[in-house]
Amino acid sequence: MRGRMTIKRFYVATAAAVALGGFAAGSAGADAFVPLPDGQKAGPGVTITRTAERATVSPSLAANGAGRVAWVSGTVTADVTATPEGEVGPNNGPSGKDGSNNSSTHGASQLNTGYIVGCQVAIGDDAISAGVSGGIDLSGGSIGGSVGLDLGPGEVKFVQIEKKDILKAGVYSVEYQDVEIEIQGCAGYAQARAYSVVEIIGDHYSKTTLYGAPFSIG
Repeated sequence: MRGRMTIKRFYVATAAAVALGGFAAGSAGADAFVPLPDGQKAGPGVTITRTAERATVSPSLAANGAGRVAWVSGTVTADVTATPEGEVGPNNGPSGKDGSNNSSTHGASQLNTGYIVGCQVAIGDDAISAGVSGGIDLSGGSIGGSVGLDLGPGEVKFVQIEKKDILKAGVYSVEYQDVEIEIQGCAGYAQARAYSVVEIIGDHYSKTTLYGAPFSIG
């Protein structure tokens, strides 16, 4: 079985590509193309792979010095070898409670992917654990073609790109192209990092998370 979701937004870059890490010297007002490395993470019953990830960073049209835009693309694949055959619904725990063994899904295993975005915060393990320990919300809807974020100094937010229910073993994929993330209110540096989570329900519940490389949004 193969599930696939594609989100596309077409955008033409207006400047030459620059190196990883943000705007090159003398390129103020230009776009910055950021190629990002592939990644893979194996967990119980699943292998998550991210390929062809990239970002194009642009100044915000608001031109106020506190805004900027990242257009992100990539492909996330979850090769699921073992999962109970879930059924989407309000409950899936053995005792009738939401989830199973602290699952945050809604009755089925699930693939969820998106970005962690921070203002004047390096998106390292400390920032990630702050969000993950509280639980990435896997029940929300996708952002569609674009999302706007208001971020103050020290704030970190999770932006969901897409989620896909996993009802049985198989290969599940989410492909997204030039999805717009607009940041306002951050006068300092901003940073983002991809995340992909697969939750496997059942008595042997597991959550496997693959993080991408952090990159600057100016």
